[in-house]
Amino acid sequence: MNPCQSPSPGAAEGLLESMRRRSQTGPRHLVEPGPDEVQRRQLFEAAATAPDHGQILPWRFVLIHAQARARLGMAFEQALLERDAQAGDDERGRAREKASRAPFLALAVVREGGDAQEHIRVHERMVSLGCALQNLLLMAHAQGFGAGLVSGLAMESRALREFCALSKHERAVCFVAVGTVARGREPRQRPPLERLVSELAR
Repeated sequence: MNPCQSPSPGAAEGLLESMRRRSQTGPRHLVEPGPDEVQRRQLFEAAATAPDHGQILPWRFVLIHAQARARLGMAFEQALLERDAQAGDDERGRAREKASRAPFLALAVVREGGDAQEHIRVHERMVSLGCALQNLLLMAHAQGFGAGLVSGLAMESRALREFCALSKHERAVCFVAVGTVARGREPRQRPPLERLVSELAR
């Protein structure tokens, strides 16, 4: 056994309990203070520990600072108009307002191809991004913050793609939001293990 991986039952139980207590918190329930510069770096360092077949780094994050939120709001409004050119002022205002939620906001992007590792298929790349997102969420929880993932129809819009300068081989997957929880709630019930695991006959 690798000496760096020596068993530690206490650490394992502590990690599992922390994972049990983590829950999804939507951006509208996340307020200041958010992660500082050191904590933001920790979030992305945690994401970087995700499995990565071929070490191709098929995903990235676009961190959206406060100064860019107004432009993100305009992109959300344009994304709405792409779907519904007749959207009213109220709908357009609500679309813009979404950009102002949560102190920390980053777009998760996956690269689906267009590189020298085409044999590494899209689903493997998505699995890697999913692991990176979970690691980031767990780190945010360990830092004492709430966090959550949010997606929607804007992910497919030309406006958002242009705002985040995505290449033709990249796909916007979801936003990850982090901040202080304004209103706490109990963690949801986890599914019983019997629903997760089956065994082949010996």
